[in-house]
Amino acid sequence: MANLYTYQSSNVRRTWLLFIVFFAVVTGIGWFFSYIYGDYSFLIFAVIFSAVYSLISYYSSAGIALSMARATEIEKKDNPMLWDTVENLCIASGLPMPKLYITPEMQINAFATGRDPKHAAVAVTQGALQRLDKTELQGVLAHELSHVGNRDILVSTVAAVLAGIISLLADIFLQSLFFGGMGGRRGNNSGESGEIFFIFAIVLSILAPIGTMLIQLAIARRRESLADASGVLLTRYPEGLIAALRKIEHDETPMASAKNSTAHMWIDTPFKGRQVSWWHKLFMTHPPIEERIAALQKISV
Repeated sequence: MANLYTYQSSNVRRTWLLFIVFFAVVTGIGWFFSYIYGDYSFLIFAVIFSAVYSLISYYSSAGIALSMARATEIEKKDNPMLWDTVENLCIASGLPMPKLYITPEMQINAFATGRDPKHAAVAVTQGALQRLDKTELQGVLAHELSHVGNRDILVSTVAAVLAGIISLLADIFLQSLFFGGMGGRRGNNSGESGEIFFIFAIVLSILAPIGTMLIQLAIARRRESLADASGVLLTRYPEGLIAALRKIEHDETPMASAKNSTAHMWIDTPFKGRQVSWWHKLFMTHPPIEERIAALQKISV
């Protein structure tokens, strides 16, 4: 219990770290805009934008993530089996009932999101509902509810939203530099000083999304292993999640809504059934399924 409390506290620190990194990166980009163009309104805008968007991320990141996954909220009458399964798991774990969503994707996958257990949501794909039996689906849902109970849904959801906006801002910055931003104050600088700042600005815009991806990577790998173990302790039936993971491992159905910024939120990588670049493989956010299965086989319940 003490270890779980420590882990939950570390997630709060990680969330604050993400907000600090986001604020620093956006403010830094704004400062470079101001330096290059000689207009400090860019810096003022960056500070205001990062503060406002941080608030939006905290309160609305779950809705953004669900929208990106094309998820639709359901009620009990829409899928009684799914609803009852989640409800029973919530009773067993002492968690409040989350909102339930279904995505139209046929890949076997699921994710949990929200800022705390009282504002949580669990989304499963249509493929998971159709291709997993009851015990397998129960294992997957227990895994996702463990993310809720372990308090890591906020940090993973905020990471997804902030990673997406940092990548977008960095891309806009690069395009501005190369296609419309060669003038401004930079043109008034003599010597090497202006060139050094200009190069540093480009490097910052490239490294910003990479830094956020590294934070996602560090968060996701550990939390997936812990959610696997917590989910099995909840169902008391390791074979259910193990069987589900085996089906997920061999599932090559592509996911149309798969995105780098939200990949770490799913129970396994959504990039299936298509060519994956070496760059994406370098930042895979999930431990190999065979390692997860091996760890689960060692758990006695």
